[in-house]
Amino acid sequence: METGGNGWGNNELEYYTSRSQNIRQEDGNLVIEARKETFTGSDGAQRSYTSARMKTEGGFSQRYGRFEARIQIPSGRGAWPAFWMLGDDYSLKGWPACGEIDVMESTGSEADTIEGSLHGPGYSGINPLTAAYRLPRGRFSDSFHVFAIEWEPQVVRFYVDDKLYATRTPADLPDGKPWVYDHAFFLLLNLAVGGNFPGRPGDSPVFPQRMLVDYVRVYTRK
Repeated sequence: METGGNGWGNNELEYYTSRSQNIRQEDGNLVIEARKETFTGSDGAQRSYTSARMKTEGGFSQRYGRFEARIQIPSGRGAWPAFWMLGDDYSLKGWPACGEIDVMESTGSEADTIEGSLHGPGYSGINPLTAAYRLPRGRFSDSFHVFAIEWEPQVVRFYVDDKLYATRTPADLPDGKPWVYDHAFFLLLNLAVGGNFPGRPGDSPVFPQRMLVDYVRVYTRK
């Protein structure tokens, strides 16, 4: 678990806690729940929302393979669910030199669309390599979907429900910028509120918002 309310580099509005109100197992799923409530953490930071964030740094990382999760994400302005990865040299090199792979993230207000991205030196923050996938019908919040990447040397492929929607290689990078995806990465799951990507929640969004995770699976090629 990662906890705190420092904005997490994205001007996020929530305080991440390890409380059962924000993260728990329920009916066979991992539940990450964002709540509208005034909360003051042990660091003295006070926020008007709470949620949860977890990572496998120090416990699991892998170079290359298929990384997938079956998730039902929330919809609603200001909700920012994400399944993503950071290079395991993050503590040494920092971000974005370590590299970031966003398997899935959503603004919440665009309920039928998710994005997959690569962030690295010279193409991060507001100008990552991003592709969007739009559902043929309905909203992502209506049911579970499988979000995945297949990652091999010099290529990352993005999938929703086994449908390939984007392929990234070093040829896609801005001129002279490095490909930083040839070392091990760890995994993260979180549900942010507000921030640079989704913007602020509306005047009357529905809270709590819940992100349900059925499973996370990682494969290697034989």
